[in-house]
Amino acid sequence: MASERIEVLKSILLDLHNGASAESVQELFNEHFTGVSAIEISLMEHELMNSDTGITFEDVMSLCNVHANLFKGAIQNIEVADSDHPGHPVQVFKQENLALRAALLRVRRLLASYEEAENSDMKGELAKGLLRQLGLVGQFDIHYRRKEELMFPIMESYGHDSPPRVMWGVDDQIRELFQQALSKAQDLPEEEIADVQAAFETFAAEFEAMIFKEESILLMILLESFTQDDWLKIADESPSYGYAIIQPTEKWQPHRQSFEEEPDDRESAISQFHSLAEGTLEQIIETPEGEIRISYQAKEKKPKLADRFSQQPFGHGYLSLEEANLILNHLPLEITFVNKEDIFQYYNDSGPADEMIFKRTPSQIGRNVELCHPPKLLKKVRAIFDSLRKGEKDKFEMWFKSQSRGKFVHVTYRAVRDEAGLFQGVLEYVQDIQPFRDIKEDFYSE
Repeated sequence: MASERIEVLKSILLDLHNGASAESVQELFNEHFTGVSAIEISLMEHELMNSDTGITFEDVMSLCNVHANLFKGAIQNIEVADSDHPGHPVQVFKQENLALRAALLRVRRLLASYEEAENSDMKGELAKGLLRQLGLVGQFDIHYRRKEELMFPIMESYGHDSPPRVMWGVDDQIRELFQQALSKAQDLPEEEIADVQAAFETFAAEFEAMIFKEESILLMILLESFTQDDWLKIADESPSYGYAIIQPTEKWQPHRQSFEEEPDDRESAISQFHSLAEGTLEQIIETPEGEIRISYQAKEKKPKLADRFSQQPFGHGYLSLEEANLILNHLPLEITFVNKEDIFQYYNDSGPADEMIFKRTPSQIGRNVELCHPPKLLKKVRAIFDSLRKGEKDKFEMWFKSQSRGKFVHVTYRAVRDEAGLFQGVLEYVQDIQPFRDIKEDFYSE
């Protein structure tokens, strides 16, 4: 039955893709469905993008608003007690959306007041207030990054890889619309207020539509799929990315039931045996008819792996695992290793998470490298990795000025090859080289 419903849903989106009106498919939708789960939406999008219909994730992304409206009012609610607790990632997510909505309303009021203001002094004060409120709205990027970097990897691990790709693509479009609106607001009073209002409303329409998609589709998928451990992982890693406008009022600490066996059960059972030989025990049970003998043979113990502090041959010398880890973490570089299967396998701890140039979290480990990048960058990422894999180049270097952080960032992607020259993966290292650019004289000049 579920597969039939997914086929109907898929058919509806294909009709939309081929030019059918939203009204016509809405009627078909109402005819066949009284409710639809978020999991079915995810499966539908997955099948659309992995079938031979020729539909890509860009196509689904372009239909995102239309099919979101189809599901409005028809999505089954999922009640999960934990998600109502203060500090739970779902509660924090919704509170951020409330705060962002409030900031949108304040921006609208300021734009209307600016339009009605009669003198330049008043307009100047309103413009300052407008930019402050837009700064608050702009914190939606923090909200989106937590969604993309913490929630999406877990979704993918459960097989829901299509919704993240579509939503990340729309997120990037919303980011671009916001930058356009912000740029026009920064140009006041030279910019016409009507143009600023139009740019802002274009952004706001897409942004508010995304809030609906997050709360009525995305969170429903997550609440159906994620375990308590998944939510705890998100809660633990969220501070590394920060929060939009609001801060959680308390830390979420759910009750955890222990199901571990009592530690003395095995010892109590073994104590009833007496030793026959080394590693062999026997218990004798007397019955009227005779004796019952039960023997216990200990399993051969496997040799212990070297601990973190044991010295091992390493390169041209000796290092323990602990020393190697410390050395990598003390390098003035952010290091990432993607293996030959394109799986994100390792990153070092070069500094506090909130100071990292490219934030990395444990939830990204084991993720395909393509899923770690916004859809708009996939073409460049694929080109770099293909060229390194084929041996066309050994490394790519790029650099950019980070205005928000005051850093001049240098990024290198280098192919990792073994002694036989076989490709084993890609090493990325990132460094702030602004301090080198600021050097004025030779240390040994005097």
